[in-house]
Amino acid sequence: MTTPSLSDTISVARLRSFQPICALSDERLQELAGFCRTEHAPRNSNPFRLGDFDGHSVYLVAGELKLSHAEGGVEVLVGSCDAACWPLPPDLAQRAEIRAITDVELMRIDDHLLDIMLTWDQLSAQVGGEGANIDASERTDWRTMSGAFRLESLAAGALSKLPPANIDALLRRFERIKVKAGEVVLREGDEGDWYYLIESGRCEVSRRVGGADLPLAELKGGDAFGEEALVAENLRNATVTMRTNGVLLRLGKQDFISLLREPLLKRLSRDEAEQRVAAGALWLDVRFPAEYQYDRLPGAINIPLNEIRNAIGPLDIAKEYIVYCQSGRRSSAAAFILSQHGYRASWLENGLRATTHR
Repeated sequence: MTTPSLSDTISVARLRSFQPICALSDERLQELAGFCRTEHAPRNSNPFRLGDFDGHSVYLVAGELKLSHAEGGVEVLVGSCDAACWPLPPDLAQRAEIRAITDVELMRIDDHLLDIMLTWDQLSAQVGGEGANIDASERTDWRTMSGAFRLESLAAGALSKLPPANIDALLRRFERIKVKAGEVVLREGDEGDWYYLIESGRCEVSRRVGGADLPLAELKGGDAFGEEALVAENLRNATVTMRTNGVLLRLGKQDFISLLREPLLKRLSRDEAEQRVAAGALWLDVRFPAEYQYDRLPGAINIPLNEIRNAIGPLDIAKEYIVYCQSGRRSSAAAFILSQHGYRASWLENGLRATTHR
């Protein structure tokens, strides 16, 4: 059976010619381009019989389609013309006979993905553009943010699970602050009070070990920090210092808990967790190696909480992870960090301590 042939992802310049996609920022279009698929169908074929386009918005990029409607009308749709700037009607294959007059090129985008992106982009543009008396340099353009607000997280990560009503409130509650190189944003041992997202600039994460400051990581625009103490309700376990001048967006503790932590953190009982593992999920132990060697769960992999950020990328994002520690404090923080970056991560409620005597 003949099937449409796939080609490379479509260019950003081409995406700008389609509605309503063209309303997205250049940064969002660049992300979206990686998720679009273009397909070629030969002359005299019906592309909708050759491929499964359910759940997708389909655009005619190039070529000509003849549409013979059930009521007798006939029309020709030409790629790149005004009518082709919009997606083909989703029920077109049911109400018209479709034939390719020439070889044609089609582009498809997942409807769910596109709707999420348009929702976030419209809300972020509205929030970022408010305040006629605010200088343009003082406004945050959420549409250019990466990191925690990248497409993978919005579509399939933790942020995709946010109730729609939380999105607008979340963007409005962030406070924008300017910081200078050398400024300590948060200090090890202090109480957690803010969650931070880096709009611009770079900062260093360090921890005091044996009387010396040990660098742990460098964070850049789009990265978030400060969530561990807020999720686990512990004192800060590291110091964050600006390496350059920059701008930070911060969210107060109560807003973080109500708008992000509670909707996003998924806790599981031991029985629920074991069922997930039996179905293919992986145990992820975030305790220190000595603890892991002493009483790890069967098949568990060990990535201590202080190294979890370095595992973002190497960890298989296609897998599901059930995160555990001794009490649930470290594992809940690790699960939240992973969820921010698009991983399917839940945490074992109350940790191993509550399940020792099972």
